[in-house]
Amino acid sequence: MFLRSQDEVRYIRLTPLSQVAAMAGVSLAVGWLLIATAILMMDSVGAGALRDQAAREQALYETRLNQMAAERDSRAAEAVQAQERFNVALQKVSEMQSALLASEQRRAEMETGIDVIQATLRRTMAERDAARRELAARAEAQMADGRTPEARAADMEDTLDFLLAALEETSEQRDTIADAAQQARREVEHLQLEARLRDERNDMIFTRLEEAVSVSMAPLERVFREAGLPPERILEQVRSAHVGPGERLQPIAISTRGSLEMDDDAQRVNDILSGLDRINLFRIASERAPFAEPVSANVRFTSGFGTRRDPKTGRTRQHNGVDFAGPRGTPIHATADGVVTQAGWQGGYGNTVIVRHAFGIETLYAHLHSINVREGQRVSRGDRIGGMGTTGRSTGVHLHYEVRLGGRPIDPMTYIRAARNVF
Repeated sequence: MFLRSQDEVRYIRLTPLSQVAAMAGVSLAVGWLLIATAILMMDSVGAGALRDQAAREQALYETRLNQMAAERDSRAAEAVQAQERFNVALQKVSEMQSALLASEQRRAEMETGIDVIQATLRRTMAERDAARRELAARAEAQMADGRTPEARAADMEDTLDFLLAALEETSEQRDTIADAAQQARREVEHLQLEARLRDERNDMIFTRLEEAVSVSMAPLERVFREAGLPPERILEQVRSAHVGPGERLQPIAISTRGSLEMDDDAQRVNDILSGLDRINLFRIASERAPFAEPVSANVRFTSGFGTRRDPKTGRTRQHNGVDFAGPRGTPIHATADGVVTQAGWQGGYGNTVIVRHAFGIETLYAHLHSINVREGQRVSRGDRIGGMGTTGRSTGVHLHYEVRLGGRPIDPMTYIRAARNVF
């Protein structure tokens, strides 16, 4: 290679090895540039496809959320209507039982009146027979006293007039008593008809109440089964440890006839009260299990429970909760009644709140920006426990929410989805 500068000429000699090395370096640079450009283009295309897919999934998720919210509102309205119908029916049952007791008392009074009338009739007939015997005795005495036939005839006529008057009065009394007895029988038949119609109405009301209790019971049992909580064991725990005497519905032990023996209606009422007591226990249990959502604001569901690609290392690892992303400071609420066991910094979780609930359940709220509770504090469902943040091992503002049963992490969406289908 010759290099000329003004009057001076210089040259550089390039050996074949140097030329090969220079060409190899240029080739490597061009190849690296082409490969880097291809990788960048592929990443850009892939990111665009992922964004489009994420947008579609978000739209589908929001649509499903709206549908579930509508279904929840509909179920709640139906439950309120069923409760109102039950209250009205229970009031009617009480009124009908009072009317039945009054009719039973009137029938007893009518039966007592009939007995008195029959006794009076028997006494009147006995008096009539005694009067006849006395009249016969007087006639025999008059015939034996030696008076004239005219005098005896006059006495006989007076006696007959007296007897006729007495018989007429007795006949009128008998007819009056017979009419009263007939009227009493008609009233008794009317009361029996009313009692039969009342029994039929009671049976219809009881049937509707039993159906309402059954319809209301099924979804409550299903929500606990879907959440992995055996309904009978949960009810037994609530019944033995959490429900006071004043919170339970007491059975009816006295029948409509005022006796202590249990009739069919009272048994059906007790069965209905037992079902309502069971529903009440389910209600108490649902308040103490984490069926609510930790964030009520408009947030995005960004990560589910299970294995996933770690956003920092890129390796696959277990994700023991679910993530909700939103603005910094978004209110975080307790999902059930419980006691705060931890409120502070916890390693990669950052600012963390752990709440212990009934039935061996714990909930964890991580990466908080602020904490509004303290350890040992008792919280209720819906109480604010902190604000959404990005403390700890986090790539953005979000809430990491976990549910643990007996210390073992389970999918929180199991509880949230189960509650959306009922409440």
